[in-house]
Amino acid sequence: MLLMSSYGKSMVTPHLNPVFREAQVEDLKELVALENASFETDRLSKRQFKYWLNSDHCVFTVVEQAGMLMGYGLVIMRKGTRLARLYSIAVSKSARGLGLGKQLLQHLEQQTAALNKLFLRLEVAKNNTVAISMYESMGYRIFGTYQNYYADHSDAYRMQKAIRNPNRIQFLPAYPWYEQTTDFTCGPSSLMMAMAQFRPDLELNQELELDIWREATTIFMTSGHGGCHPVGLALAAIKRGFHAEVYINQEIPLFTNGVRSPFKKEILELVERQFLSKAERARLTIHYQDFSLDDLAQSFNEGSCVLSLISTYQLNGNKVPHWVTVTGMDSACLYLHDPDTDDQKLTPFECQHLPIALDDFYKLSSYGKAKLRTAIVINQLSA
Repeated sequence: MLLMSSYGKSMVTPHLNPVFREAQVEDLKELVALENASFETDRLSKRQFKYWLNSDHCVFTVVEQAGMLMGYGLVIMRKGTRLARLYSIAVSKSARGLGLGKQLLQHLEQQTAALNKLFLRLEVAKNNTVAISMYESMGYRIFGTYQNYYADHSDAYRMQKAIRNPNRIQFLPAYPWYEQTTDFTCGPSSLMMAMAQFRPDLELNQELELDIWREATTIFMTSGHGGCHPVGLALAAIKRGFHAEVYINQEIPLFTNGVRSPFKKEILELVERQFLSKAERARLTIHYQDFSLDDLAQSFNEGSCVLSLISTYQLNGNKVPHWVTVTGMDSACLYLHDPDTDDQKLTPFECQHLPIALDDFYKLSSYGKAKLRTAIVINQLSA
């Protein structure tokens, strides 16, 4: 959000050129003062400023004029995606009307694009017409709304801009998003989103999430609760009246390389044999081949929904298999709905339509030493 405050005296004159530079720890006192003068609620704390001043995963810029700190902008990054988020931006009231906010945002876009990010997103209060007008004039487009988003219960628009190629059309389809309620139900949550894309009246809740997990789980993983097998998820979709096909780039059994216990391996292999037996009875097609970008494009052209297994190492440094829903694709990126907000460290805003460069997809969707790649294509049954 962009708010103008009463911070600072009117010492700024239009003929002076603003100076943009990286924020430093020495700016902390002035940053806190500007923040408190700019926002009545949802303020960044002194502790939060300290964190971002020492972070490598952000662009943190201040603007000075006549030797005074007149504004700041903070853009944060999510590892593994080409998406960045304008986390906060503030300009002093004494700089109002001089276009400083616009210049600051342009500078942030340039710095963010230089770090190979393709898109910049932001939230803005629906009643902040001045800021919305400025964002729209700079090429940002509304693609969603958050109800009751701010501490004062006001709503927010979600906006996005392509900062590397602003002339390219951005397509963000309406697509349901569901946050997994456990550490081990990413598969069911991803399947639920795909099913709800076909059936908007489908109620997405924990009961359905756990039902699917019980049907599709492999019982054991490397640690903790078992994750969901692609064949198990496909069978769960078929059970609920959908058509499904599975792509696996290697022969099963899957997920056994990291399991040391012979007993656990035996159980995993038994469960997989059961899945295969059920798949044969359900006439589920299993393609033992790679699922390519061309296959993905064809699936979207045919109106299908796609689930993909990824390695979370590319997103948060953890080597864990993780299911996501692919929501779209264009000439530069594919887009993912991630059901995991990473223990509340991420907002739902940051987990929807995550842009992944096409060149990065193979690395992201390859899990483990065996380079497992698997996907599920979901369709409605023909009438």
